[in-house]
Amino acid sequence: MEEEEEAIGYLDKVLEDEDDSEPGTPTSPVSPFSAGDKGERDAGKGLEMRKLVLSGFLASEEIYINQLEALLLPMKPLKATATTSQPVLTLQQIETIFYKIQDIYEIHKEFYDSLCPKVQQWDSNVTMGHLFQKLASQLGVYKAFVDNYKIALETAEKCSQSNYQFQKISEELKVKGPKDSKESHTSVTMEALLYKPIDRVTRSTLVLHDLLKHTPADHPDYPLLQDALRISQNFLSSINEDIDPRRTAVTTPKGETRQLVKDGFLVELSEGSRKLRHVFLFTDVLLCAKLKKTAVGKHQQYDCKWYVPLADLVFPSPEESEHCPQVHVIPDHELEDMKMKISAIKSEVQKEKANKGQSRAIERLKKKMFENEFWLLLNSPAIPFRIHNRNGKSYLFLLSSDYERSEWREAIQRLQKKDLQAFVLSSVELQVLTGSCFKLRTVHNIPVTSNKDDDESPGLYGFLHVIVHSAKGFKQSANLYCTLEVDSFGYFVSKAKTRVFRDTTEPQWNEEFEIELEGSQSLRILCYEKCYDKTKLNKDNNEIVDKIMGKGQIQLDPQAVQTKNWHMDVIEMNGIKVEFSMKFTSRDMSLKRTPSKKQTGVFGVKISVVTKRERSKVPYIVRQCVEEVEKRGIEEVGIYRISGVATDIQALKAVFDANNKDILVMLSDMDINAIAGTLKLYFRELPEPLLTDRLYPAFMEGIALSDPAAKENCMMHLLRSLPDPNLITFLFLLEHLKRVAEKEPINKMSLHNLATVFGPTLLRPSEGESKAHLTLASDIWSHDVMAQVRAGYWRGSPACLGNLLLLVGWDKLGGGSSSLL
Repeated sequence: MEEEEEAIGYLDKVLEDEDDSEPGTPTSPVSPFSAGDKGERDAGKGLEMRKLVLSGFLASEEIYINQLEALLLPMKPLKATATTSQPVLTLQQIETIFYKIQDIYEIHKEFYDSLCPKVQQWDSNVTMGHLFQKLASQLGVYKAFVDNYKIALETAEKCSQSNYQFQKISEELKVKGPKDSKESHTSVTMEALLYKPIDRVTRSTLVLHDLLKHTPADHPDYPLLQDALRISQNFLSSINEDIDPRRTAVTTPKGETRQLVKDGFLVELSEGSRKLRHVFLFTDVLLCAKLKKTAVGKHQQYDCKWYVPLADLVFPSPEESEHCPQVHVIPDHELEDMKMKISAIKSEVQKEKANKGQSRAIERLKKKMFENEFWLLLNSPAIPFRIHNRNGKSYLFLLSSDYERSEWREAIQRLQKKDLQAFVLSSVELQVLTGSCFKLRTVHNIPVTSNKDDDESPGLYGFLHVIVHSAKGFKQSANLYCTLEVDSFGYFVSKAKTRVFRDTTEPQWNEEFEIELEGSQSLRILCYEKCYDKTKLNKDNNEIVDKIMGKGQIQLDPQAVQTKNWHMDVIEMNGIKVEFSMKFTSRDMSLKRTPSKKQTGVFGVKISVVTKRERSKVPYIVRQCVEEVEKRGIEEVGIYRISGVATDIQALKAVFDANNKDILVMLSDMDINAIAGTLKLYFRELPEPLLTDRLYPAFMEGIALSDPAAKENCMMHLLRSLPDPNLITFLFLLEHLKRVAEKEPINKMSLHNLATVFGPTLLRPSEGESKAHLTLASDIWSHDVMAQVRAGYWRGSPACLGNLLLLVGWDKLGGGSSSLL
């Protein structure tokens, strides 16, 4: 497969761009445990957060020291051979490549040895600000390393090309795993390790930020940490100026400097098929490339597929876009299938590691996971980004995020404001430019989780609750709304959208959303002006093109968001400030069922109690929500998948619990996604799942059966074993979901999609069984966990159990639900 071969060589650590201070960068989060007027209780929480921050940093410091050791390991034998008749490298080359590494290692070893006992014997009186202050005072060694960095890389590359022995050494340096790791060693390239010191300063600065947020102003460490942060920030500013121009510029044959402004992986629709490309934006040209196939040991290079001078580049208007090829969108159920396969393989990898399985077996699993993640990365994007060369050809990229599309367009438009001239590159000029891409690239890895280092965060799994409060800073009145994006499986997707607040400069949305996270690390907020001019129609998706007024991004720090309290923050974007709050709930906690303390409501009350009280076969809340969805929401795109506004859902919950006489009026006025969300919440808050705790083990055994006929018989028997209220309600729900799925061409919700939404709620292990199954990661998706307890992967996981029942059984139980009601 061409795309898989393109991925060869992208296993180096991602090199992060040192200067992230672009417009729209979010401000530092405001901690819910900040010092000041919070009182002793909050101060105690802040000190506990300090310990968590330090523990995480200490673990990464151990990994960093191991990386430095791995870099130093070949230095002694290389020096020993330098004075022999057959030297691998000269002493001068060795000094250049390993310059200051020994000094940096000794500084961090001393720092680690001093900090470790303080963290291990933690109490509220522990001070460690002086250690960070001393570490910051030794950044002069890093300055010397940075000044030599470019020469070190060039020397290592030249030596690698001229000496096969050194090439083998530099391609596979063995890094020792952490003390508590199951893996003894990992292989890393010398180029990747030489970048670690630069990366480390950035990370240390971020840790200082976090420590200050959780350190009371009257704590002895506070002024010392402030001083260390000031020194580190000044140092980072100086090395950004030093290192960026040298790393991102290429000199043309005519002696001119061409700067690399931005690069990244994009999916191109070429000749009717999707291709993964590495796109490079220079100061005057956009270049689209793929990695060449090279023999083992040969230096890797890019192959230019096409380029467009920025002076000739234009973005087609919506009217012109109809002449471009139409986008073939992969059905949602195929994408969901692949996500489940990836989750199952991840679980297998974790199980192998936990059982100290063979490295070959783990590598085979990782290879399969990479192939599946690569397919997902290639086939998920559907947002068109069109590039046109005014001299002829047009090109079409597909992106998963409007945020990303906006970033590429804005970066190009900023450069086009300069006095640019049209040109044609000669074959030599094109060769030089393409040849520079491998060295200059800032994005080294294809964005899939299988390419992550073991010390990188796996991200968050569960639910992020976000309240979008308000925004200010608009210069004139407009119709405004926000969308929320999170990353998942290596790419960003839009997850929620506020209402349009009309004709205002200070919208007050105050809307709450529940966003599902699958290994997510970032939250993006985009602010739009709604366009009601139907002449500005986007031919690709038949939607009006709205204008992005601003956008911003914030990292989802697990230590900051995993609290019971709301965490308030502000994102600044192009002079606009959006205020929001968030809190995170892991998946196992979000599905934990807590019985209602009062038996007069419907939420959290046994379904048998509710139906007996109402003298009905199906709870009133289920019947009313289903009726309203079928009346005006059955053709709504993404019904049951799109989040409703949490405050609306809570309002509906309250009126149903109170049996308010105005329920019907409220339902008719309420947003349909809020009604769908209320129905999902009702099933989620039942004291036990609809398919019962008692039958869960039997359902799991039935799912594991290989023979289709036996499986079907088992499912039918188990369904008939349900208590009457559960069975009748279940069949009522399934008939409704079948009618919703019949509208799939309009609402985009297949049986599979609906089952994925309802499956984890309808069938889930009891709390005791969950603890037995959640041995690897307590907050992983339920279908991830179930993949661990099955002998092999089968698509009928609990997340898709609803789909299984829809397909094989709903109409075989007394002719469907209608005859039972």
